[in-house]
Amino acid sequence: MKKLAIFFPGIGYTADKPLMYFSRRLAVTHGYEILTMDYSGFPPKVKGDRSRMEESFAIAYAYACEKLSGVDWTACKDILFVGKSIGTIVAAKIASDSAVRDRIRMVMYTPLEDTFAYEFGSAICFTGDDDPWVGKKKSQIRALCAARDIPCMVVPEANHSLESEDVIGDMKTLRKVMKETEQFMRQL
Repeated sequence: MKKLAIFFPGIGYTADKPLMYFSRRLAVTHGYEILTMDYSGFPPKVKGDRSRMEESFAIAYAYACEKLSGVDWTACKDILFVGKSIGTIVAAKIASDSAVRDRIRMVMYTPLEDTFAYEFGSAICFTGDDDPWVGKKKSQIRALCAARDIPCMVVPEANHSLESEDVIGDMKTLRKVMKETEQFMRQL
């Protein structure tokens, strides 16, 4: 039985950006086969526009469903979804609809509130307390995680990319996030 890690990037935060790139490298190191969603064609100016957000979700979700249609989920002993922003919503919806939902574990980088509209199994969350996509300090992400017993690392002064004005501090944050991600990957 194989280990499968599926990566669901964000709208502008592609699979080559630090959180996705380094978590993919970790997954390879730990023996996961990798599938990466490389959806595109999103409308402009999505932030703050509910209809454009829903259109973006529909585009990403349709792409992911098509790309994953041939996956034999029963052949996987470990299924890891790694999502960023809107990718966390797509991953949560796919996990929620899956017959093997209880075997899917999720790493959520800067999830959006809509992610929590779906039922999914074990997860870990990373969010910034200065993330404008979720209301900055008024974000409900921490409470949504607490309601499901999902560990949530809140990065002080970090935006939607878990970055701040302090570049060296951001590299330390990235290291800490990757250590937590790796620890989560090792749990079975």
